[in-house]
Amino acid sequence: MSHISTDNSQQFASDNYSGICPEAWAAMQEANHGHATPYGDDPWTARASNLFRDLFETDCEVFFAFNGTAANSMSLASLCQSYHSVICAQTAHVETDECGAPEFFSNGSKLLTAQTIDGKMTPEAIRALATSRQDIHFPRPKAVTITQSTETGRVYTLDQLKAISETTRELKMHLHMDGARFANAIAHVGCTPAEMTWKSGVEVLCFGGTKNGMAVGEAILFFNRALAEDFDYRCKQAGQLASKMRYLSSPWVGMLESGAWKRNGEHANAMAKRLNAAIADVANASIMFDVEANAVFLLASEPHLQQLRERGWRFYTFIGGGARFMFAWDTDPARVDQLAADIRAIMS
Repeated sequence: MSHISTDNSQQFASDNYSGICPEAWAAMQEANHGHATPYGDDPWTARASNLFRDLFETDCEVFFAFNGTAANSMSLASLCQSYHSVICAQTAHVETDECGAPEFFSNGSKLLTAQTIDGKMTPEAIRALATSRQDIHFPRPKAVTITQSTETGRVYTLDQLKAISETTRELKMHLHMDGARFANAIAHVGCTPAEMTWKSGVEVLCFGGTKNGMAVGEAILFFNRALAEDFDYRCKQAGQLASKMRYLSSPWVGMLESGAWKRNGEHANAMAKRLNAAIADVANASIMFDVEANAVFLLASEPHLQQLRERGWRFYTFIGGGARFMFAWDTDPARVDQLAADIRAIMS
């Protein structure tokens, strides 16, 4: 085998750059002994499911998918018929980064996008879209999806979640949460997972594992169990029923039993705040959004951003033109300081 040369220096363009955290890796290794029944009928999957029920303090239905796009899309499809619509923020991942998968999996349920200042949905925005048209020629709004934390790194408070869920209930709509960075949101708010989800009116959660230190895998939790009817068939049809399911579920055992899921979120958030504190007063640039989770958005001129790229830094500018820096479970504080020093040197 030829040697694969790669630059292993930490980059903050995405929290997907990080590797597997030790707790997830160890659980996968332990699950790799002997044989186990396939398709989820194994002890690891049962154990992971029960750990989720314990963590969320309720007897929820639990499913596992390979990635967030499938988890979100299948969840929304379970809430809607093809003639329905889903309300989301205009920056939501389901709208901008899932290649039409929500519409595809639902056989056509339309996404209706709400304009937001910072990626956060509001009851007013939801109500305006849901009531703008009520004739038979327009797809009937049936679900709302919110992202926690948002694509701009903001976190909904419990009061904001409850206000949204009250609105969706009044309008006879379902509430879905895209929790690709759910652990980061919990770390910021300091509440329990139950308080952030079903106790605040969320009916379905996609709990992100990939961005939280796992190699692959998201958990789909139905707090309203009736909505999960035949969801196992939906997973199979969508190519999301893993034959060797223990390799999707066992990392969750390691993450949940050890508490690593929360520690990882706390560390990533702390690294975002570290960068924010180091560059908050830098000249010729500004922080675009309050730093609450694991993201920092730096607004600067294109020549300055190009100089950052020339120094070897990678980042995206797809939200508002600012450079997005994302931090992960394994972020090295010294590397954050190096980025901060380069930003200060260039911007000054």
